[in-house]
Amino acid sequence: MITIVDYGVGNPGALVNMLEFIGYEARITNQPSAILEASHLLLPGVGAFDAAMQRLRDSNLIPALESAALVRKTPLLGVCLGMQLLGRGSEEGSSAGLGWVPAASVRMRPDSALKLKVPFMGWADIEAMPNAKLFAGEGQFRFYFTHSYRMECDHAGDVAATYQFDQPVVCSVQHDNIYGVQFHPEKSHRFGMALLRNFVERAAG
Repeated sequence: MITIVDYGVGNPGALVNMLEFIGYEARITNQPSAILEASHLLLPGVGAFDAAMQRLRDSNLIPALESAALVRKTPLLGVCLGMQLLGRGSEEGSSAGLGWVPAASVRMRPDSALKLKVPFMGWADIEAMPNAKLFAGEGQFRFYFTHSYRMECDHAGDVAATYQFDQPVVCSVQHDNIYGVQFHPEKSHRFGMALLRNFVERAAG
C-alpha cells in the first residue's frame, strides 16, 4: 500500500488523487501501524521548516518512519519541504531535521544583477543524473516549483537532479531507499505522473 504521511502539513489529498489517477491504490495516514505496513511512503510538506518539524515531532510518527525507512528500507519520497526535512536542518530555522540525507538547506541568494525573484515560483527543466531512478524513461522532465531554500548535499552521489537558477540548484536527491523532490509533482501534469510511477515501480529495486 502506497501511504502518504499526514502530520498536518502539506496537501496529501492531491498526491493520492494523482496516484489513483495513474492506477495505484494509495491512502493517507497519521497512524504508526499504517506507516510500518506501507510498501512506499510519501512525506509531503509546505511552509516553514521549524513549524513542519514541530508538527512532525508532535505527531509521534518519527519512530515509525525511522523504523520503516532506515530499518525496513521502505522507499520514501520527501516532497517539496518534505525533501528539506530529510536533511540535517535549514537556514530558515533552528530545528534539527530528520538527518536521513547528509545535506542541509540554505536560502537562495541570487546576485541582484540577475533580477531573479525569490521565492522562485514557476516551471523549470531539470537535468537528471544518469542513475536517478525517479527520472528514468521520460527523456526531458519539467516541473513546477515554489521555494526560497535549496538543499546542499555533502556528497555529489546523493544528487539526483538539478535545475538552473543563478547556479545549478539541487531539486532531487537519492540516498539509498530515500528520495526527495523540491518541486510539486502533483502540480506538474504528465511529468509528475511519470515521476510518481517511477517511484512506485523503480524505487524498491
